[in-house]
Amino acid sequence: MSCAALGIDYPIIQAPMAGTATPALAAAVSNAGGLGSISIAAVTAEAGRQMIRETRVATSKPFNINVFCHRLSVADAATEQAWLAHLQPYFAEFGAAAPEAIRDIYCSFQEDEGQLQVLLDERPPIVSFHLGLPPQERIDALKQAGITLLASATTLEEGLLAQDAGIDIIVAQGIEAGGHRGVFDPAHDQGIGTLALVRILVKQLKRPVIAAGGIMDGAGIAAVMNLGACAAQLGTAFILCPESAANQAYRQMLGSERARHTQITRVISGRPARGIVNRFMAEVGAPGHPEVPGFGIAYDAGKQLIAAAAKAGNAEFAAHWAGQGAALARTMPAAELVAVLQREYLAARG
Repeated sequence: MSCAALGIDYPIIQAPMAGTATPALAAAVSNAGGLGSISIAAVTAEAGRQMIRETRVATSKPFNINVFCHRLSVADAATEQAWLAHLQPYFAEFGAAAPEAIRDIYCSFQEDEGQLQVLLDERPPIVSFHLGLPPQERIDALKQAGITLLASATTLEEGLLAQDAGIDIIVAQGIEAGGHRGVFDPAHDQGIGTLALVRILVKQLKRPVIAAGGIMDGAGIAAVMNLGACAAQLGTAFILCPESAANQAYRQMLGSERARHTQITRVISGRPARGIVNRFMAEVGAPGHPEVPGFGIAYDAGKQLIAAAAKAGNAEFAAHWAGQGAALARTMPAAELVAVLQREYLAARG
């Protein structure tokens, strides 16, 4: 199955990684022959426009713009107050007070008119959807604008929905992947691994499939290509590149023995996401904790706690998103990493 629509030289895609991937990282990957990506999910529409333009200035090659397509969370004052009370001792530890109220800090491409207009104005070569699919009329509008569309799927059912909606290429996100799970409905996560999911989608879909989750080197790329994927998407592998936005604490954590232990948690953001195990996951998320507010609402509190801890010099509450292959992360410029991955891939193919 071909990924020719992506216009790339190598079957290597750098994952969008909201907050960590930068225009500089995406451009470096694209210029080196892979597909660079950024996410505009966590910024305003106009800030997203600037990111797209910055990427376009730095590369003439194709690049990918990612948006979140989750159902917006419903506010629940009682749940939110109980959660803030649960977090208060941790804020107090760092000499801060828990916020009196929290709100949804994320927009969704399901209904954000500003994001849609930016994408139609700027017409990036590729747009990818995560956490679900937008309304059909938005998919159709982007396709009519000549944009190639990708969408994450964690199950065959999600893959079929994406195919039926006219998505060009399906990203098979296995349970090993770092960051937020792409499940359309977080209450029903089948937890399928990358290799099994890739094979299922390749056999059952009529669209090309990109593999994502736990892939860190050329041997991993070769493995998923042998299963029928047309490319591999790597996120954690690019975090230690100097072009990423990862701060020093994130880099130190990913370069330490702690990177061997990742788990999926909802307590940081309100949605299942995999990261390096820390006190936020282990203590705030210990059994018996109150109900976690919805995605974006919980993340408002989470980000404020992360900031309070960081101000006190503590990185134990940061969202160090990383996949199960995190211990294999390497430090080198993005272009060099793409070249190394391609050499390893060719060697593994024999």
